Amino acid sequence: MAYDNICKYLAEEYPSEFFQWILGEEPRDIQVLKAELSAEPIHADALSLLQSTNQILHLEFQTLPPSEPPLPFRMLDYWVRLQRKYRCPIEQVVIFLKSTTSDLVFTNEFRDTNTWHSYRVIRLWEQDPLPLLANRALLPLATLARSNNPNQLLQQVVAEVDNIEEKPLRGNLAACVDVLAGLRFEKELVRRLLREEVMEESVTYQDIIQKGVQKGLQQGLDRGKQEEALLLVIRQLTLRLGLIDPVLQQQIEGLSITRLEELSEALLNFETVTDLGVWLEQG
Repeated sequence: MAYDNICKYLAEEYPSEFFQWILGEEPRDIQVLKAELSAEPIHADALSLLQSTNQILHLEFQTLPPSEPPLPFRMLDYWVRLQRKYRCPIEQVVIFLKSTTSDLVFTNEFRDTNTWHSYRVIRLWEQDPLPLLANRALLPLATLARSNNPNQLLQQVVAEVDNIEEKPLRGNLAACVDVLAGLRFEKELVRRLLREEVMEESVTYQDIIQKGVQKGLQQGLDRGKQEEALLLVIRQLTLRLGLIDPVLQQQIEGLSITRLEELSEALLNFETVTDLGVWLEQG
């Protein structure tokens, strides 16, 4: 959830950079569109309208290949809803973040009886890192690009982030690097290279993480699935603190949906596993 929210933030905050990278053109007059698509609402990851050519760029970020409903059907569903609403050319791109050998990441179409729909697929681990390193907004994605020496690539990304003079931008991108690099590197390595105080100054980082947790918890609550909410909280704790002690995890598994929601808020202030243990004891 955190990975998706980081990518959504980057695509919405820097739409022209994504247009330039994916479509290879200098964009003008870009409008970020609402991601909710009716009738029965579904949410696209990122929608941008290039007003000069009346063209929509639709991005979907995927960490794991399997999804329900299957991704090809979702892409068709998105296209139909977008076409009904905007009636203009639509470029759809799925960006897979985490390296995998699954055949699903090579699928770029939906086929059924009399229906065929195709879209583009980008597997980040196959991408040349140079265009990503050259674009500040895409630096977090560069950590997942092709490299014979991933650690050196990570060091290059961190060096580029450190060279950013604008403090708020540097803090936000450092925080995004911290999260996305976790798909490829050990958290301890990333934190050794990044200055943690820079990330902690990033209000955007905390907001992105919290929104992801709260959205997932609400979905779990709406569906009556406490285990779904539990999974999201465990994921966020692992992202922040590393592997959770089995004893502590057992305690978390016994929490009610209300306490899980409280924990999702409290964990943003945790710095060590001890903080988690203290919080659980106070409950």
